[in-house]
Amino acid sequence: MKIGLLSDTHSYLDDRILALLEGVEEIWHAGDFGIAAVSERLATVAPVRGVYGNIDGPDVRALHPKNLRFDCNGLDVLMTHIGGYPGKYAPEVRAMIKENPPGLFICGHSHILKVMHDPKHGNLLHLNPGAAGRHGFHTMRTMMRFEVEDGKVQKLQAIELGKRA
Repeated sequence: MKIGLLSDTHSYLDDRILALLEGVEEIWHAGDFGIAAVSERLATVAPVRGVYGNIDGPDVRALHPKNLRFDCNGLDVLMTHIGGYPGKYAPEVRAMIKENPPGLFICGHSHILKVMHDPKHGNLLHLNPGAAGRHGFHTMRTMMRFEVEDGKVQKLQAIELGKRA
């Protein structure tokens, strides 16, 4: 399954992002859509799985939950917006991971692209795609693409979308 992963669009979605998502089978968004129209526009490219973020209002929260756990081709995926990262998980996330570690943990919020393994929790893979939008302190807008096959993330790409300006 080919996946496009982004976060922190903050109501901004340009044609370059949409072009890079062409051919994916699902789009995953780790929160801070900004407005529901971002989710709706992404859904014209591929089905969207997402979580709401701290800036998202009732329109986005009506479409997406706070936390999302699902199976993708044998990979147990946990997604939330404010999650931290291995060694510094948010308290709610730490409890979920300790109780039942997923194979893949995805979050956004920090605007910092991260790919980390967590050997303490069954070698969980943590992904944060950074921020695809223009709002925030980041200088480079980023997203990810990858494939999930037989319960494993493969062909992971970190993609720079250009300066935040």
